[in-house]
Amino acid sequence: MQGVVRAGARAAARSSRQIVAASGRRHLPRALVASTTPSRLYTTGDGQKSSVYAAFLNLLASASSRREVDQYLGQFRSVKPHQFAVVKVGGAILTDHLDELCFALQQLHAIGLYPIIVHGAGPQMNQTLLDSGVEPDFIDGIRVTDKKTLGIARKLFLEANMDLVMTLKRNWGVPARPITAGALQADYLDKEKWKYVGNITKINPRAIMDAIENKELPILCSMAETEDGQILNVNADVVAAALARQFEPMKVIYLSEKGGLFNAETGKLISHINLEGEYDSYLKQPWVRYGTKLKIVEAKKLLDGLPRTSSVAITHPQNLGKELFTHTGGGTLIRNGGSVKEVSKFEDLDIDALSQALAREHGGAEATNAVKQYIENLKSRPFEAFFDDAMGVVAIVYPPGKDGEFAQLSTFTTTKDAFLTNVSDLVFERMKQKFPKMYWVVESQEQNLVKWNLEKTDGFLRREKEIFCWWGSAESSEIFGLLENYSKQGRSILKDSLESQFRRAADFVAGLKQGQQARSYSTMAASRTMGQSARPSLRQNRIAPAASRGFATSASRSQDSTNPNPPYGNKFASKDYPSKVALIGARGYTGQALIDLLNKHPNMDLRHVSSRELNGQKLEGYTKRQITYENLSPDDVEALAKKGEVDCWVMALPNGVCKPFVEAIERSGNEQSVIVDLSADYRFDDNWTYGLPELVPRRKLDGATRIANPGCYATAAQLGIAPLLDFIGGQPTVFGVSGYSGAGTKPSPKNDVNNLTNNLIPYSLVDHIHEREISRQLGTDVAFIPHVAVWFQGIHHTISIPLNRTMTSRDIRNLYQDRYAGEKLVKIVGESPLVKNISGKHGVEIGGFAVHSSGKRVVINATIDNLLKGAATQCLQNMNLALGYAEFEGIPY
Repeated sequence: MQGVVRAGARAAARSSRQIVAASGRRHLPRALVASTTPSRLYTTGDGQKSSVYAAFLNLLASASSRREVDQYLGQFRSVKPHQFAVVKVGGAILTDHLDELCFALQQLHAIGLYPIIVHGAGPQMNQTLLDSGVEPDFIDGIRVTDKKTLGIARKLFLEANMDLVMTLKRNWGVPARPITAGALQADYLDKEKWKYVGNITKINPRAIMDAIENKELPILCSMAETEDGQILNVNADVVAAALARQFEPMKVIYLSEKGGLFNAETGKLISHINLEGEYDSYLKQPWVRYGTKLKIVEAKKLLDGLPRTSSVAITHPQNLGKELFTHTGGGTLIRNGGSVKEVSKFEDLDIDALSQALAREHGGAEATNAVKQYIENLKSRPFEAFFDDAMGVVAIVYPPGKDGEFAQLSTFTTTKDAFLTNVSDLVFERMKQKFPKMYWVVESQEQNLVKWNLEKTDGFLRREKEIFCWWGSAESSEIFGLLENYSKQGRSILKDSLESQFRRAADFVAGLKQGQQARSYSTMAASRTMGQSARPSLRQNRIAPAASRGFATSASRSQDSTNPNPPYGNKFASKDYPSKVALIGARGYTGQALIDLLNKHPNMDLRHVSSRELNGQKLEGYTKRQITYENLSPDDVEALAKKGEVDCWVMALPNGVCKPFVEAIERSGNEQSVIVDLSADYRFDDNWTYGLPELVPRRKLDGATRIANPGCYATAAQLGIAPLLDFIGGQPTVFGVSGYSGAGTKPSPKNDVNNLTNNLIPYSLVDHIHEREISRQLGTDVAFIPHVAVWFQGIHHTISIPLNRTMTSRDIRNLYQDRYAGEKLVKIVGESPLVKNISGKHGVEIGGFAVHSSGKRVVINATIDNLLKGAATQCLQNMNLALGYAEFEGIPY
């Protein structure tokens, strides 16, 4: 369910009203009915009116109105004090965002809200263990806690707890109580597997309740005791969930550095997840994995046992007020939601309820008659109606006349309540599931709905007062035919929609011009059968940059980004604990370069290095642990894989050698192990993912378990050609020159410095394996002519590309800048890049852009370090994506 949750459509907790399906009426919850005037609500009676009012003003700064804050304060004050919120604070928040946390808690305390707080200390724990000579160990993401680790954890958690309590008291004037024993009872999770790790079995609420009754914030650490007094380490998320089940709060809040969950395909914050309508769809998405998947699954498990008024929020401390007191929120809100119904038979419609829903935004007899006529027309034509129980949202779609054609969204109307409670999103997604292609029209004066609609599209065309929208995979000729038909007919294509009925009624009564009938929260779409037409003409003499097109062709990325495959930054990271790595073939230059990168990576834990020649020798240059080279056989690899001792295998072997090792891992039955192969053995295997993140959709690499690392020559050549694929007028030719490190460590004429001095050696002038690789990946034949030179590392390409139209150097450079916008490891330069400037660097430089006087051929230069972005750096980039870390973690750029 790509891009399911959109900005502006928030959950029911964001709304001040509830929809009651049985009667169709909307009622304010008692919390909001009880909401009083500010003079009563913000006065404490103990002389602290000014500080309370100041806190209220800070909340108001995050909200759109005072009423908005009033509503949520009234709602939170309607329950018992201990049922306001449970807040889990991540360890990184305590070290890096303590002031923001304390400020947020001060504001809540000042207005009489006392959350129950439990904190972790994961990052501090990792560092403390390393400093103490204890290697952190995780199984299935859970820390193995032996006696020594437990002792360190106990001391660290007590210190962190007291630091938070004293900081709140001394620096922020907030009464807080440390609760480090007696409140949490646990039993061993699995003593044999995780040792002193517990699972909460009982909450003793007395200390927590007493703190809140005394207007103190209860601060718990994630340590518990067994019945016989043994201390156990418990994951802070587990503690927070147990506290939530005990106290049944309105909010369960997880404070994290990321500030929410992010859609890995769009890069946008997921504002809201409606579990009832969206849970299964989210779990089917390939990018929902590791921490993201765990949070969604655990949120559902938790909310299934809590009242339906409860919700889970994931946010950053600086956005806590916005998350709690505004409709738009400041993070990701997860809650149970409602369902969507579908009706395709006229006799199954509730005509009275449907009539009221369609006419509610248009008063008068004329509107009633227009709705009546519209519904009457449904008797004689196929339709599909979508609506929620209360008919807060109603959508009517006319199915396509033939398979493969576009459906027509005839009517879509929503109340503000349904819009804010995410019901509109649910209906839209159900329509997308039912109809793979559809078009509609939205009026441009309603900005909130315009933004919301455009986020639903695969493309759109703007006119003065309206926007023509569509979604669905279609041939370009279909899209151009669709647009031309609309451009010619304009509003006349709306004749069969409810919109046209309203317009005729309005024109008849008021003599208004067509198009002036406004609606607050309603979108009426086109209704007609699309015919095929000729493709509209485009400007022929220059290449239009993406931003200047008359219509947008991709809603899967940000409107202000020209890169169709943007990088995965820190917000996409779904894993924050180490992965165990084995390197098979560590003797070569690439293996050594990769070891250096792994040594600096915060979460790559190198456990095994295998080299037949270096077997038994100490691995130099790796400082995280002492490692001795091994000579692992396929049988050894299979045994390690069966035990789950390796999360990621890197094959840095010559071509044709790694197959037995891959087969050994597959025989082990460990399907979660990631394999990255640096040879050419699997670059032509469709069962493996080709690992060039800048060109291959990153969602395919995100979570992939079999990755073929591209060749060094092939990487630079593809990046140097790809933006011009649509403009190629003949076979491109790549003249490539590499330093002699590309010939490997085994002595040969191609890495003999004496032979290379004052020399340039051509080799494999036709049918080089990289020629096949480049051509296969780009989908067009490319000639490749490799050479080796006397320098050690670095590649220089001169790429000659025939063009199918006249272009300028500026046109071409703009294409490259747009295509690689935001890329950390691709740099577009004006002059031809030089090898000496790329050696030791982790990216690719592309420049030159010399155009022949005819305008029909361009020569482009590209440089790359063959050991880094051409091998080791790209390998780490792929490992990060596959294992759930930020894409550029551990890569200097």
